[in-house]
Amino acid sequence: MLARARRDDLVDDAVLLASELCENAVLHAGTGFTIELVVADAGAVTITVTDQGPAPMELRRAGQPAPAREDAGGRGLALVAGLADAWGSRHDRHGHHIWFTLGLLADPPPTRPTEPPPSWPDPDVSRWLLHLSAADELPLSVAVTELVRRLCDVLGAAGATVLLETGTGTEVLAGYGNRTRDAVVVTPLPLTPPRTGRLVVHGDESLVSRTSSDLAQLTALRVTLAVEADQQHSADRERWLWMTYLAEATEMFSNSLDVRLAAAIVPQVLVPRLGRWCALHLLDQRGRLNLQALTHVDEDVLGVLRDELAPLAEPDGALGVLLADGADAAALGSPFDGVAMPLRVGGRPLGTISVGRPSDRAHRPEEMLIVTELVRRAAQAIDNAQRDSAHVATSQALQQALLPRALPQAAGIEFAAAYLPESTGADVGGDFYDVLALGPDRWLAVVGDVCGKGPRAAARTGLVRDVLRVLLRDGQPLERTFDLLNEMMLEAGDPSQFATVALAMITRQRTDPASVDVELVLAGHEQPALVYSDGNVSYLGTHGSAVGLVRKFAVHPTRHVLLAGDTLVFYTDGVTEHRRGVELFGQGRLAKALRRAGNRTADGLITAVRQAVEDFSVEPHRDDIAIVAVRVPPDEKNGRLP
Repeated sequence: MLARARRDDLVDDAVLLASELCENAVLHAGTGFTIELVVADAGAVTITVTDQGPAPMELRRAGQPAPAREDAGGRGLALVAGLADAWGSRHDRHGHHIWFTLGLLADPPPTRPTEPPPSWPDPDVSRWLLHLSAADELPLSVAVTELVRRLCDVLGAAGATVLLETGTGTEVLAGYGNRTRDAVVVTPLPLTPPRTGRLVVHGDESLVSRTSSDLAQLTALRVTLAVEADQQHSADRERWLWMTYLAEATEMFSNSLDVRLAAAIVPQVLVPRLGRWCALHLLDQRGRLNLQALTHVDEDVLGVLRDELAPLAEPDGALGVLLADGADAAALGSPFDGVAMPLRVGGRPLGTISVGRPSDRAHRPEEMLIVTELVRRAAQAIDNAQRDSAHVATSQALQQALLPRALPQAAGIEFAAAYLPESTGADVGGDFYDVLALGPDRWLAVVGDVCGKGPRAAARTGLVRDVLRVLLRDGQPLERTFDLLNEMMLEAGDPSQFATVALAMITRQRTDPASVDVELVLAGHEQPALVYSDGNVSYLGTHGSAVGLVRKFAVHPTRHVLLAGDTLVFYTDGVTEHRRGVELFGQGRLAKALRRAGNRTADGLITAVRQAVEDFSVEPHRDDIAIVAVRVPPDEKNGRLP
């Protein structure tokens, strides 16, 4: 039929749209369908597809699940709307009808009188007028001056000026030639609001023409591109500088976990970049604000500024009210001329930061954003430092609780001890020592090393120390004491937390000359060094099993006698395993250090050992060090024992 009507050009579109509507009828109406084609006299073709559904397709589709074919729903109507010259739908007692029309002839547009084309200059001249090969490398004023110079050369103008409107008035961005002549062509610069500007061409009335206006507009567009590009470059550079500043500030904030140092860094970072002065207040344990750090571009006024800030930190002062109200910022009036912001982490207040404005202006919006971000990062750094300080204080208190508060003092015997932790930070070491009086002439001296560090090692250290105290005070033999201790540690089910122990039961003999009996047990520990009164050194004891490592446990007590002038030195492996590269300090150097120390007191021998270890290597200690010295003074110091 379309061929007979000589509308072969509509066949493809008609077949496509009709097939889509037929498919819609089958998928969505679920009934049979009829198709009707009508060709009008003017050649327009109308096709109607009718299904027998009881309701309009649009309503039926809203109440039934989506068709199985993923891309079938709605595609027919979309194609009809896109390709048909007209289309629609209706519903009557005969069914639901969708129709579309192709081939409608639109009314021809009204003719307009033609205007003569403008008299353009040579294309090469226009290209030369607008093209600056090195514009990106030239300063903005130089590039714009070159553009207006070329415009003047093409138009034969006396001069030209580019003006920019700023917040403080009109700025002459560039100018060329004689600008005292009349402004014959004025073209606005299409700058991004709120910025505005104009290009002014100076000369006589002969320049007033459409060609001059068009060329001036082209030049204005080229000038606008240069101005916008320069502004974008400046904005990108400023943004990069701020991001670099934030990154460097964050690194400085996080470099220290000491609260005082972290607080002192913050004002130094903000001044003078973001203000004339900066003060940081922190809350103490009573909830009162205390000034922690203060800086000013003029150090001579720090004292006056400190006195002026004092009332602000009171509970009813501006800073106290800021924290109480939960506000994000508070303006500080004269004489401060600044802004205060709270230091908060997770909604918990830590203090405040106050920043004075620059000397000649208020803070710009972007500066306030940077201040806000720096305050947030400073709060996080200070919170981390406070948490670390609390952790360190807790760890140090726990470490001290594992050591005796004081050593026993008695006539005819000296006790001395030293403990050097690997670090003064939050880690609790596993090395320990104890000296306990069991009677007027009997003492327990013990040095040990629990494997590992931290809370688990501290808990195991406390267990070993307390079990030894209880069992030996109860009168248990040494071998039985260590058997029970080994069983208790194995019951914990953590063989990685074993311990080595050197224990000596010391009994003073009331003899003349003075002497001390020592019953020594080594449970996997280093042999103690006996320094004789003549300076010779030997190592005592027989090695046994480490405690808490294996069930087949055995120790081998040995007995020794200390005479007047003799000193028994216990130590942990932090002494002998101190490194210089791959070389260890070792027992040989320890014996040499003790021999050089001569007949020193117990404290003197410990000092000599510590000094020898430090002199051996400047490398940091990799383990804790515990040293205990038991000495029988020479006869001339203590005389006859009663």
